[in-house]
Amino acid sequence: MKKNFIFSSESVTEGHPDKLCDQISDAIVDHFLQQDPYASVVAECAVSTAILFIAARFSSVAYVDFSNVARTVISQIGYEQKDFNSKTCSIITSLKELPLEDYGNFDEQKLSEQELEQIPVRNQVTLFGFACNQTASFMPLPIWLAHKLSRKLTSVRTQRVLPYLMPDGKTQVGVEYRDGRPFRIHSITVIASQLRPPHKGGPELSRLSDDIKEMVVKPSFYDEEIRPDDQTKIFINPDGLFLVGGPSVHSGLTGRKNSIDTYGEYARQSGAALSGKDPMRIDRVGAYAARYAAKNIIAASLAEECEVQLCYSIGLARPVSIQVETFGTGRIPDDKISSLAEKHFDFRLASIMKQFNLRYLPSIIKGGFYRKLSAYGHMGRMDIGLPWELTDKITALCEDAGL
Repeated sequence: MKKNFIFSSESVTEGHPDKLCDQISDAIVDHFLQQDPYASVVAECAVSTAILFIAARFSSVAYVDFSNVARTVISQIGYEQKDFNSKTCSIITSLKELPLEDYGNFDEQKLSEQELEQIPVRNQVTLFGFACNQTASFMPLPIWLAHKLSRKLTSVRTQRVLPYLMPDGKTQVGVEYRDGRPFRIHSITVIASQLRPPHKGGPELSRLSDDIKEMVVKPSFYDEEIRPDDQTKIFINPDGLFLVGGPSVHSGLTGRKNSIDTYGEYARQSGAALSGKDPMRIDRVGAYAARYAAKNIIAASLAEECEVQLCYSIGLARPVSIQVETFGTGRIPDDKISSLAEKHFDFRLASIMKQFNLRYLPSIIKGGFYRKLSAYGHMGRMDIGLPWELTDKITALCEDAGL
């Protein structure tokens, strides 16, 4: 395995058109589950110049005003420009209401072990969960830093520290690895891809570069062990000022930023969209369960890097295979870690829903739950109390591993 290399990951702000679609899709899921925890819903969005398309199929007793949800999200993100805003954009919906069925009509909190075994998955999918000891969040350093920069880019906009910024933006961080460990920051790119023009209070390019370095880049590295050095390449809008951005110039689609949602392409992910799906979809919640297992394995110091692979087949409650790969960093053999994962983690669909309380979190958490995941990553979040980010299996894993 290559030990010396440079790896880059990107993130985007919540105003990026793809992330706008993710947030609308997950806001729809939140609204359904807040009224009806047994709702079944899949919602997808596409956005382009002055138009938003919502396609959804659902089975529920809840009532959701899809257009109103979408307009609220657009407004909250900050799209108020003439070419795209919540009041004037056209919204087209294609909605399919399905008959109520018994499949999801159960309270997993009250099911016995035998009853949990009777709830099969309805999707065929191979899922991956990953964790490593590069950061306190057990995430790869490049995607962790890229998300920090994106959140900071949004923060200085919404707090009007840099009021000329608009919602759409992206970041990229390149990390140099030596002997398989992060060594230095190779490069940083911050693109404020939508700016107010100079005659309306926007910056010249030189001012933008100074402002972003001082207000976004520096604060993002204050508490990091590895910081930019004299050789770090920092690019701020390297292709010049962008006076237009967002849906006016590039389209968006739900589920198109899977690598940003997961591990920044440092590790594998299934390719299935995470946003816009209720908790009965194993291609969403199984990814959270795999991350939970991988993170606990790393937190227990069984390895330095860990990938958990789960394969599900339609009609079965349990994954047909569970594989663990530690890339040569394990303190015990990978097959033993696989056995520990199978013993200490319950990967059945209804069990995942039960342990993580996934149907009820939208009602418990103010402002909904799933929409909060749809920007800045579903994994490794330390700003939200995500149940799959708990490290509560450390003692059991260590004792069983004999460490």
